[in-house]
Amino acid sequence: MTTVTAPLPTATTRKRRSLASWTSDQLDLIVTPVLALILLILLVVVWTYSTFDLTTERILEPSQLARQLWQQLYVAFFSTVIVVAVAIPIGILVTRESAPKVKDTLVSVLGLGQAIPAYGLIVLFFVWLGQGPTTVIIALATFALLPVLRNTIVGLEQVDTSVIEAGKGMGMTGVQRLARIELPLAVPVIMAGIRTATVINVGMATLAFLIGGGGLGETINAGLKLNRPTAIFIGAVLVALVALLFDFLGGLAQRYLRPKGV
Repeated sequence: MTTVTAPLPTATTRKRRSLASWTSDQLDLIVTPVLALILLILLVVVWTYSTFDLTTERILEPSQLARQLWQQLYVAFFSTVIVVAVAIPIGILVTRESAPKVKDTLVSVLGLGQAIPAYGLIVLFFVWLGQGPTTVIIALATFALLPVLRNTIVGLEQVDTSVIEAGKGMGMTGVQRLARIELPLAVPVIMAGIRTATVINVGMATLAFLIGGGGLGETINAGLKLNRPTAIFIGAVLVALVALLFDFLGGLAQRYLRPKGV
């Protein structure tokens, strides 16, 4: 009987694999800052060389923009924190052996909830809770819950059962297997869901002004109503910069929180 031995990888093969790994790990951490820099340069150029009339000056008053930018960051950040604090524990619970039916029902219900347009969801929460940033935060968290929950479930379920069984064989408890094996291996998928939810929250936070939540939507809305394209452009670029910032931070977390070799 002849035994066939697989050839060892050559130096060229190892180099190609290393290059592919570097590309997948580093590309988004390079592209995002580059895009942000391009947008920032465009913003500075437009701000410096555009001629503002009195109306545009009032819309783009620096202290007002700073306040709106802070409100945008505040709403987007805390809505994402709530999403992470709620979705990940629920995702862990429904992937345990005793809750498969709960998982399917929950994902279906949240899927129906996300089908509601963002504007309609904000209005519904306004009717229920009144106006203000807290209402916007709860509405955004509800809308962005599904991506993180779904990715948490997918990330945990894709962990190789043989690895989990090996943990059992080593005498690990269920909590230890979750903390040392399942969650670390699921980090890349979970973080991808968090990045998606963050971008959703930043975009939807632009609608916060509709119910007294402030944000950069005030500038964009004023520019639309008063036909001031420069104000619209500057407001939109600031929103895009906030989204890129959050996405870049999520990319860093996704890169450095996952175990080595994954």
